[in-house]
Amino acid sequence: MKRRRFLGRLGAASVAVGAPAALAGCLTDDHDIAMTADGFVPEELTVTPGTTVVWENTSSRRHTVTAYEGGIPEDAEYFASGGFEDEGTARAAFWDDFGGEIDNGERYSHTFEVPGRYDYVCIPHEDGGMYATVFVEE
Repeated sequence: MKRRRFLGRLGAASVAVGAPAALAGCLTDDHDIAMTADGFVPEELTVTPGTTVVWENTSSRRHTVTAYEGGIPEDAEYFASGGFEDEGTARAAFWDDFGGEIDNGERYSHTFEVPGRYDYVCIPHEDGGMYATVFVEE
C-alpha cells in the first residue's frame, strides 16, 4: 500500500474512533495543555489551587497564552506568556513584535492559586476561536 493511502486511511480511522484517539499524540506527561494548529487541547481543564499548568506548542504555528483580564477571578494573578502584567500590554507586545509568542516545542507555565474560572486566548488565533478555560476548584 502506498504511504499516502495508508496515512489517509489512518486519519479516517482516527476520526471514526473519536477525537481522544486522534489527539492522543498531543498529550504527554510533559505538559497539561497542547497548542495545536487551531486550538488548545483540552479546551477545558480542572485543577486544584496550587497546581502549575504547563502549555506546550505542539504545532508549527506561533501561539500565545493570554488571560482575558475580565475572565479571571478578581484576586487572581494575571498571566500571559511573555510575563506581561495586563491584557492590553500583552496584545500590544504581540502585534508590535511578536512579544509573548511560544514557538513549536516551547512551553509556558502558570501556577493557579485562587479558585475560580480562568478564560484565556491565543492572540493571533482569537478570530479563529482559539480560546480555552482553566477551572480551579477546591
